[in-house]
Amino acid sequence: MVSIPVSLYPATRREDLKFRLLRASDHSPVNYKRIAEADGKEVPWEQIVKGYEYEKGKFVVVKDEDFARIDVEATQTVEITGFVELTEVNPLLFYKPYYLQPEKGGDKAYVLLRKGLADSGKIAIATVVIKTRRHLAAIKSQESGLMLELMRFPSDLMDAGEFKTPAATNITKPEMAMATKLIDSMTIKWDPAMYKDDYHEMLEKIVEQKIQHGDRDLPKPARKPKSNVIDLVSVLQQSIRNAQGKSRSASKTRKKAA
Repeated sequence: MVSIPVSLYPATRREDLKFRLLRASDHSPVNYKRIAEADGKEVPWEQIVKGYEYEKGKFVVVKDEDFARIDVEATQTVEITGFVELTEVNPLLFYKPYYLQPEKGGDKAYVLLRKGLADSGKIAIATVVIKTRRHLAAIKSQESGLMLELMRFPSDLMDAGEFKTPAATNITKPEMAMATKLIDSMTIKWDPAMYKDDYHEMLEKIVEQKIQHGDRDLPKPARKPKSNVIDLVSVLQQSIRNAQGKSRSASKTRKKAA
């Protein structure tokens, strides 16, 4: 048994704008009430219990002591159960990353694990208890550190066979070559700085403008594009021409600069 002292920190953040429901006439906040369906009366918190509907209109009540019977030991441990090839794991199973930071006395073992995972191309499969629930997780080598990523259980994923997929059998070689050419012409080097949440930024600007100036000078609402059926082949051809045109323009610019 090798123990590495670490701390767990969320690796993502999401700063959504929070909205309240208001009455239109005077902007008075609208609160929610807990109303019983049987008689329309409001129910205080102390009279509310949790129930599971096993048949339409039939419930079984699950009490706090029932949840306590599910003995999930709230250990402060990430327990590694094995190592697997990263390529063997369905990417859809990963969903929430955390940073693993080494604590005092754990540096050497931490570096050994990180380097071992990086060199082998493998990940560690582990279990971790967060709050009162045991999660499946993976430990990955991430640049100079380790990342713990919570995983869905395989039974949580929908079977892809339940969804209809096209069975196109009349694709010609020229069409396939054209699709491949488009992909090649639009292939770029990954730069995460190129991508940002434009919707969030624009919404913040609109809110700030309404605070300062009300509804004056707001941009017009965007029109939804028409959902007409298009000829994919003609779109591919036009896309290739556009991509080639941009490439030639960039080449001329570089020559002028030289």
